[in-house]
Amino acid sequence: MMDTSRVIEDRAMRDRLGVFEDRTDAGRRLAATLSSMEGITDAVVSAIPAGGVPVGLEVARVLKAPLRMAVVRKVQIPWNPEAGFGAVTWDGRAILNRSLMAGLGLSETEVNAAVAKARKNVEERMEKFTGGREGPGIAGRTAILVDDGLATGYTMLAAIEATRAASPARIIVAVPTGSLHAVTFIAGKVDLVVCPNIRAGRTFAVAQAYERWHDVTDQEVQDLLIQARDMDLS
Repeated sequence: MMDTSRVIEDRAMRDRLGVFEDRTDAGRRLAATLSSMEGITDAVVSAIPAGGVPVGLEVARVLKAPLRMAVVRKVQIPWNPEAGFGAVTWDGRAILNRSLMAGLGLSETEVNAAVAKARKNVEERMEKFTGGREGPGIAGRTAILVDDGLATGYTMLAAIEATRAASPARIIVAVPTGSLHAVTFIAGKVDLVVCPNIRAGRTFAVAQAYERWHDVTDQEVQDLLIQARDMDLS
């Protein structure tokens, strides 16, 4: 059962599709909710690339908070790269789904190779997006983790673990849309989840919450980060 004391949603949006025009619109509406809350001070917005960056930029803009990259890469199942059995985070840690690994019958060699591939991808994207620069520190501050949606929540879980290691005062997960299962799961791991559009159907796709949807490219992320620097949000 979802802990409603740890979740903020818009009940008018429950189980609805196509509630946001695009990620920018979703970010602005998410920001409006966050900015109306008490105690959102000294925040740092950590956006998960790629889809979380246009959302996170709008949140950072409204809250006048610095924006940093929370690069997370799923650890791919060798024969099904669209699916994963864990994730690697920007600080190099690997969060693995041990029960799924056992069910898949993955060998130690296969696991190590998949983790190494994910870790290399994270390192390359960190260099591409940050140029090796340290992001704004989050120790003792409110860390707001942003993505464009929560499907299973496993990528977000990895981001939460890496963020917690940096000793923030509290962690808030802010996403425009999420499955009820994922929101319930993540709500048990952080101080608060802000998710206007929660859906409890048997199937869930993040894209269904948006009227206009496309895969955000690395070039788009870099362009958005230039905007953030121009607004002094980096």
